[in-house]
Amino acid sequence: MIRRIYLIFKRDLKTSIRNFISLYILVIPIIFAIMINVFSPGINDTSVEVALLKGENTQQIEYFNQFAKVEVFNTYDDIEKRLRKRDNIIAVLLDKTNGYYILTQGNEPEYIVDYVRNLITFDYYNIETEDSIAEIVDYSRKIPPLKKIMVNVSMIFTSILGGMIIALNIIEEKTDNTISAIHLSPVSRIEYIAGKSVIGIFVPIVSSILILFITGFRDINFFHVLIMVTTSCIISILVGFIEGINNDDVINAAGNIKLLFLPLFGAIIGEELLADKWQILFYWIPFYWTYKANDLILSNKGSWLDIIYYSGIVLGISALVFLVLAPKIRKGLK
Repeated sequence: MIRRIYLIFKRDLKTSIRNFISLYILVIPIIFAIMINVFSPGINDTSVEVALLKGENTQQIEYFNQFAKVEVFNTYDDIEKRLRKRDNIIAVLLDKTNGYYILTQGNEPEYIVDYVRNLITFDYYNIETEDSIAEIVDYSRKIPPLKKIMVNVSMIFTSILGGMIIALNIIEEKTDNTISAIHLSPVSRIEYIAGKSVIGIFVPIVSSILILFITGFRDINFFHVLIMVTTSCIISILVGFIEGINNDDVINAAGNIKLLFLPLFGAIIGEELLADKWQILFYWIPFYWTYKANDLILSNKGSWLDIIYYSGIVLGISALVFLVLAPKIRKGLK
């Protein structure tokens, strides 16, 4: 039995590598991870930009570079032209009394203007960070929140990709008229479903691990990751079977599976933006619980009890969906 399941999985994997769309689905998580790494430094950069005139005060340029992003311009007109752009850049220029004045568009946030004003004062009195009497005490949260959200979403996204690959492989078999031949082979229907499901779990697990390694989440509990990725795949696998059975066109199947993106992003937006009293509206979505569990895992705060609790809820919801979809899957494979 195990050997037959393995042969089905092996056949699906080879087919996916040869098929352009399936190959693209296999590669896209790596692209996500690279994009997260590319954009994350920009997200974490200081949002304070200062424009200075070249040759006015070299020491000031060095000092400001420690605390802000500094751009140096040759002429006053260049600075004025730069300030008129959409971002919040502030110019610091010498006045006629050798003092400084701040030139802005006028629509910059007040805290940025105050920040630059303080920088000018600290530079004037030659105050360095070592002169501060304040000690920084934090909760050791080193991971940027937005990066963690992007990695979390990418991990859940891979589970949907697994469902897509199942649908594509079933459609290809229907096109080749090989599903009927399965009934004449020693492979039972359960073995066939199990064999088809393996790639729907294998792809998300491998993709999630790659995403985590590429984006730098290497010191988390990967057993927790394994449990949550596996349980979150079940819904996508079921939908993948339904779409594969009911469609003869790859584009239609992929498009219908993409409907899962709606509850996925709805659950994440609800969790991040809505108050606690509205959270109950998303309890029926398995991605909601997966997202909460992944957040604990990526923060290194999740205990085994937490993971069992969240994965249990996801399994429960998946079981209900299975009871609804199982007759359709059974009928479609006859």
